[in-house]
Amino acid sequence: MAKSLPQPIAPAAEPCCTPRTKPRPRATQPYARLFKALGDETRLEMLGLLAGAGTELCACDIESHFELSQPTISHHLKILREAGLVTADRRGTWVYYALDKRTLRLLPEFSALLGE
Repeated sequence: MAKSLPQPIAPAAEPCCTPRTKPRPRATQPYARLFKALGDETRLEMLGLLAGAGTELCACDIESHFELSQPTISHHLKILREAGLVTADRRGTWVYYALDKRTLRLLPEFSALLGE
């Protein structure tokens, strides 16, 4: 007795979902640098240190809190500064860092962008 070949599946009478227009991405690009800066444990700890101080801190005070080299600390602070999370004020040979509260308001704006 010969085996019969499998029969092709007939297309459904109705599609599984209604076709929509192609979704457009939201304007999330401006937040990429912000979230990249926040994506490191050391940088988050630096932000917590500045927030806990409630005022600006000298780079030497930030450096003494970590067991990292000075160039590594400077690198992390540079990323935070470029993301707009901290401000830097040079006074002679020292740099004083503080939270930039204007940038922190971007977090609720990002949540609103996602529809939350």
